[in-house]
Amino acid sequence: MKDKKTLDQILHYLKTEGPLTAGDLGKRLNITSMGARGHLEKLMDRALVDTTTIRSGVGRPRKTWHLTPRAQSQFPDRHDQLTLEMIISVKEIFGDEGLTQLIEHRSQSSERIYQEKLAVHSTLASKIATLAKIRTDEGYMASYSKEDDGFLFIENHCPICAAAQACQGFCRSELQVFRTLFTPEATVNRTEYILDGARRCAYRIEPTGSPNQ
Repeated sequence: MKDKKTLDQILHYLKTEGPLTAGDLGKRLNITSMGARGHLEKLMDRALVDTTTIRSGVGRPRKTWHLTPRAQSQFPDRHDQLTLEMIISVKEIFGDEGLTQLIEHRSQSSERIYQEKLAVHSTLASKIATLAKIRTDEGYMASYSKEDDGFLFIENHCPICAAAQACQGFCRSELQVFRTLFTPEATVNRTEYILDGARRCAYRIEPTGSPNQ
């Protein structure tokens, strides 16, 4: 049981932080780099992680570990093949307009729920923190950090990735929901996108009137 917990922690760190060395993981897990490497090799045997060798300047090259596409199955996913079949069916029966209406209905429902929970907060930072918690509860593994002129809002996992790949209207609508939530106090722009090959989706949230506006 303890071994499984450690393996799950390693997957979590690689998911949320990106490629790491065995030494990096050892520090986070409070074990030796050799111990971390042993766990990584177990995950590699299951085709859940792989390695990349980085050479920079003099000295020994660094070996980093990263998740494989197969590892995505280890994280929450609320949409299976049935969902994809339903999306296809909606489009076939009701056309593009029907699918658009479905996506808009979902967006309006989410926006209403988010607005209610953010309304009790008065600062932009507290609203972003609340949204991060909501989205984490929904399976997005969300977090945020303060930057010079705003915030970086990160979603390390996409539980609707299969649906989004079938119809990117889901992604467009979620971006619009975020923008509506923070209007007029801030602007929201997507800076990283899983469907473009990034390991996560990230959004730059900048207060209105900041130097970059």
